[in-house]
Amino acid sequence: MTVADKGIPSWPKVTIRLYDDHNAEVKIAGRSHPVNHHDPRQAAIALVAERAGQLGRAVKATAVDSDGSSWPLVIHPDGQVEAIELAPKRKPIWPIIAAAGLAVVLVGGTATYLLVGREPKAPKPPAANKLPELPAPKIVPDQFIARPAPPGWTTNASWTIDIAENSAPVVSPDGSEVAVLTEDQKLVVLDSSGKVLWQDEVPKNASDPVYTTIDSKPVLAIATPKSLRYYPGDAIEPAEIELPDGADVQFFGTSPLVTFGDTSASVVSNGELRTVDKQPRFSTVLLAEGDKALIARYAGPLYWSQPGKELQQLTLKPPAGATGINHIAMASPGRAMVIWNTKKPDEVIPTVSSTADGSVAAACPAVNPRRVQSWKWVPDAGGKVAAYGECVIDFIGRKTSLIEDFDPLSVTGTTIYANSGGNLSSIVPGGGKLTALPKNAARPWGIAGNRAIVVHGTVLYALDKK
Repeated sequence: MTVADKGIPSWPKVTIRLYDDHNAEVKIAGRSHPVNHHDPRQAAIALVAERAGQLGRAVKATAVDSDGSSWPLVIHPDGQVEAIELAPKRKPIWPIIAAAGLAVVLVGGTATYLLVGREPKAPKPPAANKLPELPAPKIVPDQFIARPAPPGWTTNASWTIDIAENSAPVVSPDGSEVAVLTEDQKLVVLDSSGKVLWQDEVPKNASDPVYTTIDSKPVLAIATPKSLRYYPGDAIEPAEIELPDGADVQFFGTSPLVTFGDTSASVVSNGELRTVDKQPRFSTVLLAEGDKALIARYAGPLYWSQPGKELQQLTLKPPAGATGINHIAMASPGRAMVIWNTKKPDEVIPTVSSTADGSVAAACPAVNPRRVQSWKWVPDAGGKVAAYGECVIDFIGRKTSLIEDFDPLSVTGTTIYANSGGNLSSIVPGGGKLTALPKNAARPWGIAGNRAIVVHGTVLYALDKK
C-alpha cells in the first residue's frame, strides 16, 4: 500500500541496499550491517523492524534495488512495510514482497536471517540501543608539576587521562561531565570523579567534542568531514547526519550551524539539515539557536531566519551617545557585539546587545575605531561576566571597565584569564583586581564538580581545590 509521510521522524537515517539475490547492506545512522540470506529483502526488513521495535515507533527507510531504483518506505516494529507517496504507475515491489513473506519472517519467532560474522538475534523489547562496551582507558592520580597550577587549585590531580595530541577536552554546562578524545580514537565521557560513564569509537578525523543542543535536547556532538554525530548520553548510540562535500560545522550558537563554500548555511531540524532561507543579500549567517539562524549585514540590521516562517528583523537599540551602527562584529548565544558611531569621527562605542530583543546588555567606554579591530569576545558559560577585548564586563552589576593592552584568553567560572601588558593575568569583573600570574601558569578548561580541568601535553589533569 502507499501512504503519505505521517510525520515520522527522519532519524535514524536508514538505507537498505540490495546487491544480488543473497547479499544486501543495511545502514542505520551511518552504521553498516551486512546481510547474507536466501531472501535478503526480508532479512533486511527484519533487521530494520527490530530497530523500530527498540525505538517504539515506525522508521523511515530508503530501499535501493540492484538496478538502482529506490523506494521510500515506512517500516513498523511488527515488520509491516508501507511505501511513501509512490507514483501511481510504479509498482511498490518492496511492500508487496514484505507482505507476502511477513508471516514467514515474523510470526512465532521462527524466522532467521544471517548477518555476516554473527548469529541471528532474538527480537528485543523496545529500548534504546546501547553503545558497545570497550576496554577502559587508564585513569590514575598524579601530581601536576610541569608548570604552575592556576590560582585557587593544588598540584594534586585526583585523576588523569591521556588524550589525543592537539585535542581539547570539554566540560558539560552543568559541570558534571568531561568529554575527551583519546589517542586510540575513542570519545570518552567521565564524571567529575574520573569514572568512565561511556565511550565510543570515532573516526580519525573527528573534531573535538562539543556540548550543544539539537531538536531542543542536550547532546554531545562531534563533526567529521562527512557527518555530524550526536549522542544523547547514558551510553545510547548516536544519531548521525550525513554532510555534503565541503560542509563545515560551527558551534558558535546553542546549536550547530552547517556552512558551505558559498554564503549558504543549514540548521538541524528534526534530525535533518534545513537550508537557512530568505537570507538577505550581502549578509552573513552568524550562528544557530535551535532551528533558528542569526543573520547580519555588516552595517546592520540583524535578522532571525526559521524554516517555514517569515524572516524577522531585529531592531537594535542604541546606547547613549550613539548616532548609528558602524558595524556588527560578531555574535555568541544571546549576544551580538555591535560597534556604534558617535558624533566624534574618532570615537565609537562597542556594545554587547541582546539578540532576543535588541536591548543593550553592556556598553563599553568610547574608544578609537582602530582600537577595536582586533578585540576578541570571551564570555563565560553562565552569562555573568565577559571580556570584549579591553572592555571587561560584569553583567550582573551592569558595570564595564577599560583595561589598556588587555587581551582576553579564556574564562573559568567568573575569572577571566588574559595577556595584559605582556604578562599572564587574571581578573574577576565587578570589583576584582588584575592579578599577575606566573608566565606559564595553567589555565583551566573548565570546572568539573570541585576539580579544575587542565591539560599539559597529551595529559588531562583534574586538580583538587585548595
